Amino acid sequence: MRNSKLLFASFLAILFIATLPTPSQAQAMEKEKVSQEDPKPIMSFDRRSHDFGKVKRGEKKETEFVFTNTGNAPLEIDIVSACECTTTDYPIRPIPPGQSGSIKVIFDSTEKEENEVIDIDIFLKNTDPETGLPIIEMLQYTYDLIQ
Repeated sequence: MRNSKLLFASFLAILFIATLPTPSQAQAMEKEKVSQEDPKPIMSFDRRSHDFGKVKRGEKKETEFVFTNTGNAPLEIDIVSACECTTTDYPIRPIPPGQSGSIKVIFDSTEKEENEVIDIDIFLKNTDPETGLPIIEMLQYTYDLIQ
């Protein structure tokens, strides 16, 4: 009887140890717990770059970057910044989780003299809950200037 109790206790101990998460599983569980507790928007774009192709000097070209807030907090854009040749239009209202929005871009090649890659910086009002730093995203477009 004593051996069977000892055997049963050993079996329970092994079963308990086998169900404990590995260190990497424990870290993943902790990270998931933090991400659920700390609200954070995530801008998921359908694409992050656009090639306007050949552009004559003086032409204006337009494109639109569509995004979805795949995070767990409303996404609020503070400012969208690019060079003087670029005009942008973006949502001023918060984008709830699961909803989509777009950033419209108009490129004016009037003052351009060569091919370029133009960066578009997106500064959110939201901060990263882990670092406290502002959330910044980046898009780009390119063109080939023809005379």
